[in-house]
Amino acid sequence: MRVLRLVIVLMLAISSPAAAEAPKVAVFDFELLDTSLQGAANGPQADEQRRLKDVSQQLRNALTQSGNFVVLDIGPVSAAAQASNLQSCGGCDVEYARKLGADLSITGLVQKVSALILNMNIYLRDVHTGKQITAMSADFRGNTDESWSRAMSYLIRNRLLAPNYGAPH
Repeated sequence: MRVLRLVIVLMLAISSPAAAEAPKVAVFDFELLDTSLQGAANGPQADEQRRLKDVSQQLRNALTQSGNFVVLDIGPVSAAAQASNLQSCGGCDVEYARKLGADLSITGLVQKVSALILNMNIYLRDVHTGKQITAMSADFRGNTDESWSRAMSYLIRNRLLAPNYGAPH
Protein backbone atom coordinates (compact mmCIF):
# COMPACT_ATOMS: atom_id res chain seq x y z
CA MET A 1 0.00 0.00 0.00
CA ARG A 2 2.86 2.40 0.82
CA VAL A 3 4.44 1.65 -2.54
CA LEU A 4 1.17 2.48 -4.31
CA ARG A 5 0.92 5.81 -2.48
CA LEU A 6 4.52 6.61 -3.34
CA VAL A 7 3.91 5.81 -7.01
CA ILE A 8 0.81 8.04 -7.06
CA VAL A 9 2.66 10.91 -5.40
CA LEU A 10 5.54 10.60 -7.86
CA MET A 11 3.16 10.45 -10.82
CA LEU A 12 1.37 13.56 -9.63
CA ALA A 13 4.66 15.36 -9.12
CA ILE A 14 5.86 14.42 -12.59
CA SER A 15 2.56 15.08 -14.38
CA SER A 16 1.74 18.39 -12.72
CA PRO A 17 3.43 21.47 -14.12
CA ALA A 18 6.61 22.34 -12.32
CA ALA A 19 6.02 24.88 -9.64
CA ALA A 20 7.16 28.11 -11.18
CA GLU A 21 9.50 30.17 -9.10
CA ALA A 22 7.87 33.20 -7.58
CA PRO A 23 8.81 36.32 -9.54
CA LYS A 24 11.45 38.54 -7.96
CA VAL A 25 10.12 42.03 -7.41
CA ALA A 26 11.77 45.34 -6.60
CA VAL A 27 9.34 47.51 -4.64
CA PHE A 28 10.55 51.09 -4.68
CA ASP A 29 9.60 53.65 -2.07
CA PHE A 30 6.45 55.55 -2.93
CA GLU A 31 6.69 59.17 -4.04
CA LEU A 32 4.43 62.10 -3.20
CA LEU A 33 2.97 64.53 -5.70
CA ASP A 34 1.55 67.32 -3.58
CA THR A 35 -0.69 69.56 -5.68
CA SER A 36 -2.55 70.91 -2.67
CA LEU A 37 -2.65 74.51 -1.54
CA GLN A 38 -1.32 73.32 1.82
CA GLY A 39 1.67 71.70 0.12
CA ALA A 40 2.41 74.83 -1.88
CA ALA A 41 2.37 76.92 1.29
CA ASN A 42 4.10 74.58 3.73
CA GLY A 43 6.28 72.29 1.60
CA PRO A 44 6.95 68.64 2.42
CA GLN A 45 5.51 67.41 5.71
CA ALA A 46 7.38 64.94 7.93
CA ASP A 47 4.26 62.86 8.65
CA GLU A 48 3.57 62.38 4.94
CA GLN A 49 7.19 61.41 4.25
CA ARG A 50 6.92 58.81 7.01
CA ARG A 51 3.64 57.53 5.57
CA LEU A 52 5.30 57.05 2.17
CA LYS A 53 7.87 54.78 3.81
CA ASP A 54 5.19 53.03 5.85
CA VAL A 55 2.96 52.13 2.88
CA SER A 56 6.01 51.06 0.88
CA GLN A 57 6.96 48.67 3.66
CA GLN A 58 3.35 47.55 4.07
CA LEU A 59 3.36 46.56 0.40
CA ARG A 60 6.68 44.72 0.68
CA ASN A 61 5.46 42.82 3.74
CA ALA A 62 2.16 41.82 2.11
CA LEU A 63 3.86 40.60 -1.06
CA THR A 64 6.36 38.58 0.96
CA GLN A 65 3.66 37.08 3.18
CA SER A 66 1.56 36.11 0.15
CA GLY A 67 4.28 33.73 -1.00
CA ASN A 68 3.57 34.83 -4.58
CA PHE A 69 6.65 37.05 -4.83
CA VAL A 70 10.24 37.23 -3.71
CA VAL A 71 10.74 40.82 -2.57
CA LEU A 72 14.27 42.02 -3.19
CA ASP A 73 16.27 44.44 -1.07
CA ILE A 74 16.43 47.73 -2.97
CA GLY A 75 19.27 49.02 -0.78
CA PRO A 76 21.95 48.88 -3.49
CA VAL A 77 19.95 51.22 -5.77
CA SER A 78 17.94 53.08 -3.15
CA ALA A 79 19.91 56.34 -3.27
CA ALA A 80 19.75 56.50 -7.07
CA ALA A 81 16.04 55.69 -7.05
CA GLN A 82 15.30 58.35 -4.46
CA ALA A 83 17.26 60.92 -6.48
CA SER A 84 15.13 60.12 -9.53
CA ASN A 85 11.51 60.92 -10.13
CA LEU A 86 10.51 57.33 -10.83
CA GLN A 87 7.22 58.39 -12.39
CA SER A 88 8.82 60.52 -15.08
CA CYS A 89 12.36 59.22 -15.55
CA GLY A 90 11.58 57.21 -18.67
CA GLY A 91 11.76 53.77 -17.10
CA CYS A 92 14.76 54.17 -14.83
CA ASP A 93 12.95 52.00 -12.28
CA VAL A 94 13.28 49.10 -14.72
CA GLU A 95 17.04 49.69 -14.97
CA TYR A 96 17.40 49.81 -11.19
CA ALA A 97 15.27 46.67 -10.82
CA ARG A 98 17.33 44.91 -13.50
CA LYS A 99 20.52 45.65 -11.53
CA LEU A 100 18.92 43.85 -8.58
CA GLY A 101 17.98 40.81 -10.66
CA ALA A 102 14.25 41.51 -10.46
CA ASP A 103 11.55 40.22 -12.79
CA LEU A 104 9.08 42.93 -11.80
CA SER A 105 9.34 46.55 -10.74
CA ILE A 106 6.75 48.25 -8.57
CA THR A 107 6.63 52.00 -8.12
CA GLY A 108 4.00 54.06 -6.41
CA LEU A 109 2.73 57.57 -6.18
CA VAL A 110 0.45 59.29 -3.70
CA GLN A 111 -1.11 62.44 -5.05
CA LYS A 112 -2.31 64.89 -2.45
CA VAL A 113 -5.05 66.99 -3.99
CA SER A 114 -6.01 68.67 -0.73
CA ALA A 115 -5.78 68.06 3.01
CA LEU A 116 -8.77 65.74 2.60
CA ILE A 117 -8.52 64.22 -0.90
CA LEU A 118 -5.68 61.88 -1.85
CA ASN A 119 -5.03 59.25 -4.49
CA MET A 120 -2.70 56.22 -4.32
CA ASN A 121 -1.30 54.71 -7.52
CA ILE A 122 0.75 51.56 -8.05
CA TYR A 123 2.56 50.74 -11.29
CA LEU A 124 3.80 47.24 -12.11
CA ARG A 125 6.35 46.73 -14.91
CA ASP A 126 7.96 43.71 -16.49
CA VAL A 127 11.71 44.24 -16.08
CA HIS A 128 12.56 41.95 -19.01
CA THR A 129 10.50 43.90 -21.54
CA GLY A 130 10.24 47.28 -19.82
CA LYS A 131 6.50 47.29 -20.48
CA GLN A 132 3.89 48.23 -17.95
CA ILE A 133 1.85 45.22 -16.91
CA THR A 134 -0.81 47.13 -15.03
CA ALA A 135 -1.55 50.25 -13.06
CA MET A 136 -3.97 50.59 -10.20
CA SER A 137 -5.41 53.49 -8.29
CA ALA A 138 -7.49 54.18 -5.21
CA ASP A 139 -8.90 57.50 -4.08
CA PHE A 140 -9.14 57.99 -0.36
CA ARG A 141 -10.21 60.63 2.09
CA GLY A 142 -8.29 61.86 5.08
CA ASN A 143 -4.58 62.41 5.41
CA THR A 144 -4.04 59.96 8.28
CA ASP A 145 -1.99 56.85 8.93
CA GLU A 146 -5.18 54.79 8.88
CA SER A 147 -6.49 56.14 5.56
CA TRP A 148 -3.16 55.58 3.80
CA SER A 149 -2.87 52.06 5.20
CA ARG A 150 -6.43 51.18 4.21
CA ALA A 151 -5.91 52.44 0.67
CA MET A 152 -2.79 50.27 0.38
CA SER A 153 -4.60 47.26 1.85
CA TYR A 154 -7.39 47.69 -0.68
CA LEU A 155 -4.97 47.81 -3.62
CA ILE A 156 -3.02 44.80 -2.39
CA ARG A 157 -6.08 42.68 -1.72
CA ASN A 158 -8.19 43.64 -4.73
CA ARG A 159 -5.54 44.25 -7.36
CA LEU A 160 -1.99 43.04 -6.78
CA LEU A 161 -2.92 39.71 -5.22
CA ALA A 162 -6.03 39.19 -7.37
CA PRO A 163 -5.80 36.98 -10.46
CA ASN A 164 -4.09 38.77 -13.34
CA TYR A 165 -3.32 41.63 -10.91
CA GLY A 166 -6.99 42.57 -10.94
CA ALA A 167 -6.86 43.56 -14.63
CA PRO A 168 -9.82 42.60 -16.82
CA HIS A 169 -9.27 39.35 -18.70
